[in-house]
Amino acid sequence: MPGSLRPAVLMLLVLLAPPPAGAAPTASPLHFFEGKTDTESTTKIMMSKPYRTRSLGEGRIESDGSLTMVQQVAEPGKPVRQRRWHVRQVAPGRFAGTIWDETTHKVVIEEVGARYRLRLKIKGGLNVEQWLTPLPGGRSARSLMVVKKLGIVVARGEGTIRKLP
Repeated sequence: MPGSLRPAVLMLLVLLAPPPAGAAPTASPLHFFEGKTDTESTTKIMMSKPYRTRSLGEGRIESDGSLTMVQQVAEPGKPVRQRRWHVRQVAPGRFAGTIWDETTHKVVIEEVGARYRLRLKIKGGLNVEQWLTPLPGGRSARSLMVVKKLGIVVARGEGTIRKLP
């Protein structure tokens, strides 16, 4: 699996269980990422040991309502690197944008009930699907993902995203 997948996977985590009781989408999900966020996750790539990743993000809502976010991504044994996001609402319950790390990726986000599904394709023919589930209180979200190649699951991950004060 390409090294550039690991940081992209951090934020792209598939939830098959129903959302927790009391979870509901926010009026503007982009605002969840406004300010500082801390993401901790565990990723398991096929034929490899699980590893933990941490990302510190800082987001702002632009004058057009879009979200711009910069993340510092830390993985064991690798230098900290930067990932940038730019996401905007394109229709009710639908968002689109771009993620830049070592390469550029287009991302599509859809509101599905009380959750958000992110989908993107990354180099190496990998398809990433992540589900974000806002948790009660609105200050954190559960993130679960699946990465597939040719329809076969090659990686899974799960983590928690928390808003920082």
